[in-house]
Order: sequence, then structure tokens, then C-alpha cells
Amino acid sequence: MSPADFSRAPEVSPANGSGTVRFLFQRPARRQRYWLNGALLAFTLFTCSVMGARIQQNFDRNLPFFDLERDLDAFTRWWAQPASLLQGLPFALTLLGILLAHELGHYLACVFYRVDASLPYFLPAPTFAGTFGAFIRIRAPIYSKRVLFDIGIAGPLAGFALLLPLLAIGLAYSKIIPGIGHQGSLSFGTPGLLWILQAAIFPNTAGADIYLHPVARAAWIGILATALNLLPIGQLDGGHILYSLVGEKHRAMSRIFIVLLIPLGFLWWVWWLWAAFLFFFGMRHPAIYDNTDLGAGRRSLGWLAMLIFALSFTWAPVAAINGA
Repeated sequence: MSPADFSRAPEVSPANGSGTVRFLFQRPARRQRYWLNGALLAFTLFTCSVMGARIQQNFDRNLPFFDLERDLDAFTRWWAQPASLLQGLPFALTLLGILLAHELGHYLACVFYRVDASLPYFLPAPTFAGTFGAFIRIRAPIYSKRVLFDIGIAGPLAGFALLLPLLAIGLAYSKIIPGIGHQGSLSFGTPGLLWILQAAIFPNTAGADIYLHPVARAAWIGILATALNLLPIGQLDGGHILYSLVGEKHRAMSRIFIVLLIPLGFLWWVWWLWAAFLFFFGMRHPAIYDNTDLGAGRRSLGWLAMLIFALSFTWAPVAAINGA
């Protein structure tokens, strides 16, 4: 980095009763590229609305939630009926709202502790979700385990607080169609949270017979994102929480959890991709030399994060039907 990237500012400090002047080199405030954040959000709203419209049409016609041969063409046929995108807004706004709540949880925690961070960047994608999620960039080192813990846990707590009522609302508008969960190209796992709410709203009904409303399906995707983020590995949210609690033991424990993902890959092959990616790119956690105790309150929140992870985790979130 060249000297031009820094500004020179004087600082006066007392020394033996007299003032001495020294110069500090300081980084200038980074310019936020709000146009990029806005453009990615708008494009992701579009891709989620495209898939949301097809999901709503399938729901209205009692067709399976997603079929690989029939539904991916939504991205090439939406222009024939652009007004249909309005049908996709309940799904799109629910999903983006959950993702935004998660990332704003991180961002506002950074603002509170004056840690330099970007606004959320959304990732549009031609998938049944319409997105690969969102992230923020933390552009400054963190020197306190308490700050790391608070920033790491703020996202999952904020996202979960929003998805819980949205999931309940979506389930209230869902319907019973015998065997619908075994139709189409893909079947979807039932995390513990969904199982509990389904049992309360549709007692004595098999999960495969419950056709989730698009709002509930968007919340299901939010649950999956929560589980992935709370994996206690590397620099994921769960990894930050783990590092705050166990310090240098974090690296060894992350390796153990990565190894545990390998047998899960036989149930859902994506676990192998996660294990490989995290092992090669996500294992190294910046060291924080801070022996301050987190306190009973934060340790209790750590147990709460573990409970949320357990309620959100699914052994095989997505599986192919009939060899699809």
C-alpha cells in the first residue's frame, strides 16, 4: 500500500508537563459503494421474485414445489408475463427480509462497536431460492473476544427472530395434499423447528402431506441459511462464537467438525463441498489476544445459539427424487 493511502494527522500529548507534537498515519474513511449494494439487492429481488412467482403458481395449482425440468425455465420465460413477478413478492420479500435481518444484525453490532464494515451485499443466483445469500465485509481487526462474540451472534439472533413468526404465518396458509412431499424432482428435509410448528398447526398429519406456502418455504430457506452459518467451524458465525468461548482450541475443534461433515456427505453431497471449502479457505481465524471472561450472560447466549443451530439443522436438507 502506498503512502498516498494514508493521511497524516497531528496529535498533541503531554510529556513531563510540556506538550510534544507527533504525527500519526491514519487511514481515510472508506467510501461506501452504495450503488453496488443497491444494485445487487435489486437484482436479487428480481431473481427471487422470478422463482417466487413460479413457486406461487405451483402452489395455486397443487403442483410440486419444484421440478428441475419444469421450473428452472422460469428465468427464461418471465418476460412473457412480467406482471406475474408480483406473485413472487411474498416469497421474495420473506426470504430477503430474513437475510437482511441477519446481515443487519452483524452490521449494527459493528456500528455499535465502531468496527469498520460494509452494508450487506446480496448474491443473485438462478436457483430454486433465487439467491446464494448475502454477506457483509468487516474491514477492520477485532481485538476483543466480547466484541467478536457480539458481532458473530447478532446476525443469527436477528434472522431467527424474524423467521420464526414468518414461518408460523406461512404454515397457517399452507395446505394438506397427500404425498405432495414425494412429488417433483426434489424433496426437502424437515428441521426441528419446522417439525414442532407443523405438529402444532397440523396435528396428526405427516410432514410429506403438508404443502408449504411460499412464505413458509422462504422461511425454510432462512432456517437452512441459519444452520449453515452456525456451523462451529472457522470463520462462520458459529466459528466466531466458538473462538470467543474456547480461544486457541478453536482450530482443533473446527477440524473435528469438518471431519464430521464427511459422513453426512453420503446423505447430502453438498456437505462435502462445505467441508472442502471450509478446510482450504475458512479454517484460519485471526488471533485475538484477550483473556477477558465473556461473562455468564454471553455464555447463556452461546447456549441459545447452540439451541437455534439444533432446531435449524437437517441431516439432508435437499434430496433428489427418482434419480433426478
